[in-house]
Amino acid sequence: MTYGDDATVRRILKETGDTWAVVGLSTNTRRAAYGVARVLQRAGKRVVPVHPKAETVLGEQGYPTLADIPFPVDVVDVFVNSHLAGEVADQAVAAGAKAVWFQLDVVDEAAYERTTAAGLDMVMDRCPAIELPLL
Repeated sequence: MTYGDDATVRRILKETGDTWAVVGLSTNTRRAAYGVARVLQRAGKRVVPVHPKAETVLGEQGYPTLADIPFPVDVVDVFVNSHLAGEVADQAVAAGAKAVWFQLDVVDEAAYERTTAAGLDMVMDRCPAIELPLL
């Protein structure tokens, strides 16, 4: 099943806003989150690392949770296991994000239903680094 059609993908990447909180982003350059964050930055997005260590990554101050970010976030990009992702989606709704993006292999159908019912755009099991060049 597809969670987030091409129009939703395009809207999030082109129209939703340029501040992306990347949940799971750390200084580990071997992790997918780091590579995707670099692609997002190159595309003009502000990347905000969200990780318990609150490390500065790619020149941006990190925060331990979404609730700790002291400014609005447009999109929450989620690099955590599926069993943890629903809670992150709920936090994104509470934080006032406009959209949630679950990375490849991150799927939580109940979270998708809750998030879209709250009025947010959502994509699951896709990668913005793959989708951006296709626009």
